[in-house]
Amino acid sequence: MHSDDVVWDSLGNKQFCSYKIKTKTHNFCRNEYNLTGLCNRSSCPLANSQYATIKEEKGQCYLYMKTIERAAFPSRLWERVRLSKNYEKALEEIDENLIYWPRFIRHKCKQRFTKITQYLIRIRKLTLKRQRKLVPLSKKVERREKRREEKALIAAQLDNAIEKELLERLKQETYGDIYNFPIHAFDKALEQQDAESEAESDTEEKEEEEEDEDADKREFVEVDESDLSDFEDMDKLATSSEEEQDDKSSSEEEEQEMAERTCHSKSKGKAPVKGPARTKRAYIEIEYEQEIEPASKSKAT
Repeated sequence: MHSDDVVWDSLGNKQFCSYKIKTKTHNFCRNEYNLTGLCNRSSCPLANSQYATIKEEKGQCYLYMKTIERAAFPSRLWERVRLSKNYEKALEEIDENLIYWPRFIRHKCKQRFTKITQYLIRIRKLTLKRQRKLVPLSKKVERREKRREEKALIAAQLDNAIEKELLERLKQETYGDIYNFPIHAFDKALEQQDAESEAESDTEEKEEEEEDEDADKREFVEVDESDLSDFEDMDKLATSSEEEQDDKSSSEEEEQEMAERTCHSKSKGKAPVKGPARTKRAYIEIEYEQEIEPASKSKAT
């Protein structure tokens, strides 16, 4: 007959158990069905014929229950009930399934379920969050790959230089028809040049089309009041300058007419002077003095 006290005395009461881990402070249990993780009488899944626990499998929580009626059938010893993902509904399901069970087991099952839901939420947050992945690399492999890359780069540069030199010689026809060279590379270079020239011509045509389209477009532009005032000021300045010019021209014409009249009046009755015009000299007055000898001297002689 199965007796819980006998099992506990043989396993847990300072006896050997394969699931037991001893430390200085506590004794822990490694059994997967343990409810609290501690090795004691109330938490031991082997020494309790009526026992329940919560387990998580691939993100889903299950309620496991064990009764004394199924102790003779090890394959059907544990009954599994799937719990809802809603926290409140899952607690109600635990209460319904463990309604007549000890209060200690019911309370610990709820506590374990809350812990599991908390770490599942934390796992979801960490998976959604971007994380760095550390990839180990050996220094020997890095050195080998670097050396191979340098050699490949040098070989590629040599091949490109040789190809360019041969293409230039073929263009210049230095060899003529003496050797039969494969002209695939030459044809390829010509195709590249044709493609470049076509691309340039296409871009030029597109630019010309855009310019033509811009020339055909009509746009209406708003004029600011400041611009209008500037135009009015310019008009005023232009009109004032024109009036000043007219005044100047009229005064000059009058002066010319007066000068012509004076010249005409002076030149009446005189023949026109040929040759270059003579400049007027300043008017000079000259005085002459005559000395008369006295009459006494003349008589004496």
